[in-house]
Amino acid sequence: MTNRSEQFASLEEPQKRGQAAEAIVKSEFVSYGISVLSPEYDNEPYDLVVEIEGDFHRIQIKTAFEATTDGAVRFRTRSTRTKSSGYEREGYEGSVDLFAVYAPVCDETYLIPIEDASKTQMTIRYEQSKNNNVKNINWHEDYLFHEILPSLGFNPTI
Repeated sequence: MTNRSEQFASLEEPQKRGQAAEAIVKSEFVSYGISVLSPEYDNEPYDLVVEIEGDFHRIQIKTAFEATTDGAVRFRTRSTRTKSSGYEREGYEGSVDLFAVYAPVCDETYLIPIEDASKTQMTIRYEQSKNNNVKNINWHEDYLFHEILPSLGFNPTI
């Protein structure tokens, strides 16, 4: 575990962990020189918007937690709101373009196009499973932040 992961794990309040994940994701974009825009209000379905080569992408930021199987992390792909009548769960289809996911257990950041995400939650595997299953696996290297950026039109100048 890296120092950032340890520091993140020491945050007890879910709100602080969410704020830290947002800051980590924002810093990833900024470190590539990508413009980051924040919505004025908290009630938007996206947490930020990035501009890449003149195109705008709505981003929902999530924190991944350890999955029930070793070597994998999981995050929820639905929003949950508390209402007087109970919980309201809603998907992000049509409201966001990408999930940006911080996984503190392996200190990695992923970008997942909404069309690749499952309806309720998504698992990303960063180590081979014990039973060596390789079918229907979302491998972390396919969603690493820097690997997805070119598919969004980002071409860093070298």
